[in-house]
Amino acid sequence: MTIRSSLFAAAMLLALVPAVAQAQRASLAERVAALEQRAAVDQGNVDLLRQVNALKDEVQSLRGQLEELQHELQTWRESSRNQYLDVDGRLTRLEGGTPATLPPTTALPPEDEPARAPAPVAATPAAPAPATPGPVGDAERAAYGAAFDVLKAGRYDESANMFQDFLRQFPQGGLVPNALYWLGESYYATQNYALALDQFRFLLERFPANDKAPGALLKLGLSQYGLGQRADAESTLAEVGRRYPGSDAARTADDRLRAMQLGSLR
Repeated sequence: MTIRSSLFAAAMLLALVPAVAQAQRASLAERVAALEQRAAVDQGNVDLLRQVNALKDEVQSLRGQLEELQHELQTWRESSRNQYLDVDGRLTRLEGGTPATLPPTTALPPEDEPARAPAPVAATPAAPAPATPGPVGDAERAAYGAAFDVLKAGRYDESANMFQDFLRQFPQGGLVPNALYWLGESYYATQNYALALDQFRFLLERFPANDKAPGALLKLGLSQYGLGQRADAESTLAEVGRRYPGSDAARTADDRLRAMQLGSLR
């Protein structure tokens, strides 16, 4: 190779060096830009993941609060029903009936809770009851107490049959109004509203001045509501306050009536 050829080759190499360097710089810039873009996407995913986790924590917290409120509501319902049954037992004892101390672990179910249906029995007593209950005998107290204990234990189909047997056996007994009420309650607790309605209505017709009458009128209205007879239910619940002002049944009827009316506005 001549000196001229060598110089020419060297000149060509020197001319290519800037182009190669520029190409390398462009390639590095593109790689850096791609890495920065990927980093931005990854950071966005991290932020999104943090938000999702925060929402999950909030939902879990709200779910826990909801479960706690549901538990408190259920406890309140059971306590109210226990107290109601206990008061009935005490009144029965004062009237000469069977003592009925309610165990702390038993209670009637919430009114909106599905339950099994009791065995079908006659809707009304076999013989008419007197307008004024008679004296209470030992056999009557024992039969009533046995049926009431079964009711408190939550065996509503069995208690319905036992109260029905009681009414057939003691049609003139002093505890007939109580038995009629709890027979209706046995049906109501299992959502047999038609049968419950018959018992509460029969009690009101035969014993309108009895201590069980306010509660019977209240449950009559609630049974009508359970049957979808909304207008009749509202009329009956309003009647509780007019007929028995100041009673616990009247206050409960007023609360339920307002709840029904609010529900219809929503």
